[in-house]
Amino acid sequence: MTKKNIKYNKAQLEQLKQTLLQVFLKHPRATFNPKQAWRKAEISLPEDFITIALQYNKQHLDQTIQTLMTELFEEGKLLEVQPFRYKLLPAERFIEGTIQVTSKGEGYVMNDGFEEDIQIPSHLMSNALNGDKVRISLLAHREGRRQQGEVVEIISRSRTQFAGTIQHSGSYAFVVCDDPKMHVDIFIPGKQLNGARNGDKVIAEITLWSADASNPEGKVIRVLGAPGEHTAEMNAIIVEYGLPESFPDEVEKETLKISDTISKEEIKKRKDFRNVTTFTIDPVDAKDFDDALSIQQLPNGNWEMGVHIADVSHFLKPGSAMDEEAFNRATSIYLVDRVIPMLPEKLSNMVCSLRPKEEKLCFSAVFEMNDKAEVLNEWFGRTVIYSDHRFTYEEAQQVIETGEGPFVKEIEVFHRLAQLLRKERHRKGAISFEKTEVKFKLDEKGNPVGIFLKESKDSNKLIEEFMLLANRHVAEFIGKGIVKGKKDKAQKTFVYRIHDVPVEEKLSDFKTFAAQFGYRISTTSGKETAHSLNKMLKEVEGKKEQSMIEQLAIRSMAKAVYSTENIGHYGLAFDYYTHFTSPIRRYPDVMVHRLLDYYSNGGKSVSQQEYEEKCRHCTEREINAADAERSSIKYKQVQYLAARKDEIFKGVISGVTEWGLYVELEENKCEGMIRLRDLNDDYYEYDQKNFCIVGHRSRKKYSLGDELMVVIKSTDIIKKQVDFILYDKDRLHEVSPFKRSDKKRFPSSGKFRGNKKKGDKSRR
Repeated sequence: MTKKNIKYNKAQLEQLKQTLLQVFLKHPRATFNPKQAWRKAEISLPEDFITIALQYNKQHLDQTIQTLMTELFEEGKLLEVQPFRYKLLPAERFIEGTIQVTSKGEGYVMNDGFEEDIQIPSHLMSNALNGDKVRISLLAHREGRRQQGEVVEIISRSRTQFAGTIQHSGSYAFVVCDDPKMHVDIFIPGKQLNGARNGDKVIAEITLWSADASNPEGKVIRVLGAPGEHTAEMNAIIVEYGLPESFPDEVEKETLKISDTISKEEIKKRKDFRNVTTFTIDPVDAKDFDDALSIQQLPNGNWEMGVHIADVSHFLKPGSAMDEEAFNRATSIYLVDRVIPMLPEKLSNMVCSLRPKEEKLCFSAVFEMNDKAEVLNEWFGRTVIYSDHRFTYEEAQQVIETGEGPFVKEIEVFHRLAQLLRKERHRKGAISFEKTEVKFKLDEKGNPVGIFLKESKDSNKLIEEFMLLANRHVAEFIGKGIVKGKKDKAQKTFVYRIHDVPVEEKLSDFKTFAAQFGYRISTTSGKETAHSLNKMLKEVEGKKEQSMIEQLAIRSMAKAVYSTENIGHYGLAFDYYTHFTSPIRRYPDVMVHRLLDYYSNGGKSVSQQEYEEKCRHCTEREINAADAERSSIKYKQVQYLAARKDEIFKGVISGVTEWGLYVELEENKCEGMIRLRDLNDDYYEYDQKNFCIVGHRSRKKYSLGDELMVVIKSTDIIKKQVDFILYDKDRLHEVSPFKRSDKKRFPSSGKFRGNKKKGDKSRR
């Protein structure tokens, strides 16, 4: 039988068409051509389909897939966005979603039916604010243009309190909000000022926003202090990101009832590791130790390696006020000067923290490993441990480097096996992004007096590898359905940490950019892409473009999220992955502990819809926490540079835009901008394709990765912005002809954002 004579029958063609449709239903925001759709459909097709496909003439198969997708288009199920590129057709004219607002006042709503966010012009926003849940009506779509919509209902406000600066104007005032995405000022009647004076940093609450008013009306509920002052600015960040400042009374009452002693009855229920060598390795300033390692050599010469995690779920009971609060927070938040914990201090720093010389309850992953770092056997369950020693990362690193110190033999075994685990991960396609963490030395008033960069060394990587090992094997244990040595065919709902493959367009742009520096990236397959990225990241080490290349590479990647739909973790090259190792600071880990215990004891699958909603909430809170942490770092960087305006800095161009050059300083990773108006030696044009600006007359070029010497022109702590100018010892005293005076952003003239007329209260 020749290839060209092999065909699918009618029933098989219909099944294939429905499988292709499922690809779009599972990825409702994505766009696929026939080849891409077939690749994703292959995964869920029976073996006989694949057998026939392999025997097909390739051209015939491509034509069949194209025909079926054309039929789906004609049936009104797919939308052809470009020739031979399709996406799922949205089902409704009215849709709901969360709106993201720009500083210009226009919005964007994410919806699963569209590859791109739906654009909301500023005049169709209907008083919606950033983060609000809204209902929008889709406008008639114009070919080649982004889909637009109009806000017809604000379902719920994401927040009503904002931090900002009071600007008086006679008998009333406005609060100019710190959040750049808050595109209007809040009108404050004189009776609602609560003692706030002109220039004070305050928290204002919106109380009314009528449909015909340009500005919301509100009241001052708290005076924070003077703008730029440490306490005022940090409290403003807390308000801006909706972070909790304390635990509710009900939670505090429940906390008091928690016993800090372990009963003999509880110990009998658990596997006892108290006599096995156990220690922790954590940052020097850590107080919540949620993981410990144990080690002992077995009679057969293999190693029993224990990853012991604080058993938070033993104390955190479903339905309690404490559990509800932990879920709402979903994560601990690490600002520059403080930690906003997910759990009360008694739990996070005392009862659950695996402190040395104390018996503690754990949920553990225990592995039998040989000298090749191969896992031969595994066990998951509740344990009791006794930590013999507490290492800081620096202390453990010294043991690794010198071969001297406490538990040196045990540390050496962990280090050796961790290196093998890491090597194997990279062989299978894991991407080795090395993040540089910025840390501050603060004085007693909270002012930054020093910045240092925290590097990841072998001691950090040791812990990382064994946490990855535990996370991966827990996910496989449930995901593959292997419970009590038997494979369960019924797929059980679980919480996975997933990371999708890179977005093709972003990866293509990054590939083009990297080529300008002589780096080649192969995109023939996901694994090949990962290997070439690793090769590039190794080659770029120590070079001037390193930081910029690493940042752009990360931006080309998809974001890791929590989901019950397992698609694997691309960046780690794991088919199954979850978060099991940090339940003190991450709520998904608490859910994983509960599900692991429940399924291990024969429990049936939980509701996927319920847990998918929980996963979405945890992802959103994680993103919000990361934004708050970055904001606090940026504030301290600006504050640090504000005191060093006379210094000369070496920097690298980290971004190029039509309005200026972003420059990252070499010694402290602070970033600022050289505005085009301050490059007054020529008229510069923006070359987007080549990531540079070029002088019209001189042809002088400034490109990504170029090194520059700069000095500070100005700092704005409220906006968290730094402006640089190029260092020129002969012309340093000169000022750009476009420089404006250092007045406040909004002088008390009555001209505020959102007002229809200057000083007209009736149009607020």
